Amino acid sequence: MDTRDLAVLVHAAGSSSLSAAARRLGITPMVASRRLAALERLLGVRLMHRTTRAVSLTSEGESFLGYAQAILETEEAACTAMAPSGPGVSGLLKVTAPAAFGRKIVAPLVPSLLHEHPKLRIDLQLTDTVVDMVAAGFDVAVRIGRLQDSSLIARRLATNVRLLCAAPAYLDRAGIPETVADLAAHECLALTGTSHWPFDVSGRRREVKISGRFSSSSIEAVHAACSHGMGIALLSSWDVTEDIQLGVLRVISLRNAKPQELAISAVYPTSRMLPRKVQLFIQILSQRLG
Repeated sequence: MDTRDLAVLVHAAGSSSLSAAARRLGITPMVASRRLAALERLLGVRLMHRTTRAVSLTSEGESFLGYAQAILETEEAACTAMAPSGPGVSGLLKVTAPAAFGRKIVAPLVPSLLHEHPKLRIDLQLTDTVVDMVAAGFDVAVRIGRLQDSSLIARRLATNVRLLCAAPAYLDRAGIPETVADLAAHECLALTGTSHWPFDVSGRRREVKISGRFSSSSIEAVHAACSHGMGIALLSSWDVTEDIQLGVLRVISLRNAKPQELAISAVYPTSRMLPRKVQLFIQILSQRLG
């Protein structure tokens, strides 16, 4: 049994049943079960829990499923690349993105993508946790900030401009800071575990210590607290543009200092051939970010 057949077996069994996997390979369920057992012996782990009625993936099986899907996706990409060019793209596109960014920027792109490409399916998963793309079977991840060294390929899409913001009511009550040193006297709303904010001060990076009575693991909660006048927050421009236009938030400009910018990147597994669906998504997102 070759690598592709093993990938089909695990992928189909993990998403439906062993019988479905057997039908796809043109073999009997008994033969499929034997081949799966042989693969488990080869790997030295159990991939599936099997009963007389159903099968389900073990934690090791869940991990292996990502690699199996990657094999099938690579085969699909190769076939698509070699086939005569035609309109639209097809297949399942699995995307992961930070929660707030995904809801405000990525999700609104989905309806038109699906409308223009009837054979395309999209699974968008929003999380602020950095996931193992290969193990989870993602085609592309959107990440904001400094990237960890890895075997993944990253393409910078745009600059993530950040702004110091506060509600007018808070600034009327607490005053407007003029320098980074003034932040020490203010309620700074930050992500959980954040004790410093990075600034470019007179052309040099400087970590400025902050403190405040509220923090959260969710940037959306920080944004909401800021809008309700609880303090000053460091927020992304794409997240606060509307609030600034409506007067809900005001931008705080410090003398000789501005918040350090981050990068918005598309990250995907190392591959000699990027699938058309991933190319399309990166192109559309890049255009949206301008």
